[in-house]
Amino acid sequence: MHSIHGSAGDRGQWANKTEYILVVAGNVVGLGNVWRFPYLCYKNGGGAFLVPYGLFAMVCGIPLFLLESSVGQYTQEGFVTSWRKLCPLAQGIGYGQAVVKLYDFSFIIIEAWALFYLVFSFSAQAPWATCENSWNTANCMGLHGNDSSSSNWTANLTMLKKHTSAATEFWERRVLGMSAGIEDLGSVRWELALCLLACWVFCYFSIWKGVKSSGKVVYFTATFPYVMLLILLIRGFTLPGAWEGIYYYLYPDLNRLANLEVWIEAGSQIFFSYSLTAGTLIVLGSYNEYSNNCYKDCFWLSLLNSGTSFVAGFVVFSVLGFMAQKQGVTVDTVVESGPGLAFIAYPQATAMMPLPQFWTFCFFLMLILLTVDSHFVAVECFITSIGDLFPKLFRKAGRHEMLVLFICCSFYLLHLLMVTEGGVYVFHLIDYYGMTRACHYFMALSECLALAWTFGADRLMDVIEDMTGQRPSGFFKLCWKYIIPLLSLVSQKGSGRRIYQYVYPDWAYALGWTMTLSSVVMVPLWAAGQMCFTAGTIRQVRVQRRPFCLNKKSLMFIYV
Repeated sequence: MHSIHGSAGDRGQWANKTEYILVVAGNVVGLGNVWRFPYLCYKNGGGAFLVPYGLFAMVCGIPLFLLESSVGQYTQEGFVTSWRKLCPLAQGIGYGQAVVKLYDFSFIIIEAWALFYLVFSFSAQAPWATCENSWNTANCMGLHGNDSSSSNWTANLTMLKKHTSAATEFWERRVLGMSAGIEDLGSVRWELALCLLACWVFCYFSIWKGVKSSGKVVYFTATFPYVMLLILLIRGFTLPGAWEGIYYYLYPDLNRLANLEVWIEAGSQIFFSYSLTAGTLIVLGSYNEYSNNCYKDCFWLSLLNSGTSFVAGFVVFSVLGFMAQKQGVTVDTVVESGPGLAFIAYPQATAMMPLPQFWTFCFFLMLILLTVDSHFVAVECFITSIGDLFPKLFRKAGRHEMLVLFICCSFYLLHLLMVTEGGVYVFHLIDYYGMTRACHYFMALSECLALAWTFGADRLMDVIEDMTGQRPSGFFKLCWKYIIPLLSLVSQKGSGRRIYQYVYPDWAYALGWTMTLSSVVMVPLWAAGQMCFTAGTIRQVRVQRRPFCLNKKSLMFIYV
């Protein structure tokens, strides 16, 4: 017989509620808010996109946020051992989330790219603004390659298509040194390797003492991006052409709502930006006190996330509107998403402003801080789950620090692959296949089946009420049992992808799908293994592997 509560004293807790809020906020507010949401909003109907986005936030985002954070807070365990205590047959979900975390580590390369740009932002003349550099080609076009006062935007557009911008050449030829494809990795870019090393060193010292150190780091890394965002927002509103960009961002095209893909994109953005189904919220919640009001937290943190995404759209599109006016073209010509926005469009736009060094510095510092939180939280969650799996091994003096050092050093060496000349192709392959939306929806379906059906939605409501003193609305039970599983099933739709007009070889696609399946397959494999190696009939195993409520008031569980 044993209590479901973990030995929190051995693993530590947040020093105060503020640390928890800042860590979760720093994790969920990241790159997806700045370079993914604004583009999705523009592409999928402008203001009309807020309808499916808001609905998915209500029926999937907030309910799953509460489900995962309450699981961690109740069990006081990481994303593997928490499932062992609530629904042992579903422990494969935790192992699948551990695999996903390994793929998440690759996002540190974005931090390294941003650090590289940050260093160059101190140059007297931005190297992505001129064509007088050794890496530029004859087709390079600088900031003044066309007459910005010209009203003939068709001619300007033709010129843009015939030439390559200085910002694009700096990104592809100076920063990445892009090879022809993933088959040609080439040599390591030593400057990027040094930036990557600096990022991993910062990660190590952020988490080497567990929540004792990470809880202090976020006082700066989680708050300062908002200062930068506010500065860039004010500057964006004052730029000529800003409101034209904002018009493109928000003008509603209601016809787009009839497209199923728009709704699927909205759901994917909620899963991605809320950090759902990746195990992160489980681990972060596990460091809370048992009586923490996670019910209230989920509402405020979800509102913060979505609000930041909405505001970031104004920051991005006000600058794109300014850039389009300066070039004499329409906004849709300059719109980019992902790395194209962060490392080509935005630097090019800041180079057109007065004091370009300052605005470039603000943007890339914000980008680094947004990436830093998401990355070290991912590493911390993975290490926490290892420690919870092997507490006797890693909860001794100095063992945690050694484990963190081993993980950081190992993945730095592994990630050198992504700072080669073909490394960007490797990164995009991991980014797209390591955690596809199919993975998100499958994990969401598995979590709901395990907790709402096997563990019991009413029992989960009892758990939350016991912790917070407030019983969740019956709407959450409806979402956990029916709405989320149904949406997860109907949203399983994939599409092909090209990167830089580059088509991957067949073996790369095979490798990509192997990465996708490597996390998803953990769920049925673990359940099948338990069925095969546990004595008894299938019905007896099912009963044996379910937790039994010992005391309804104390909500302590034992296994029969």
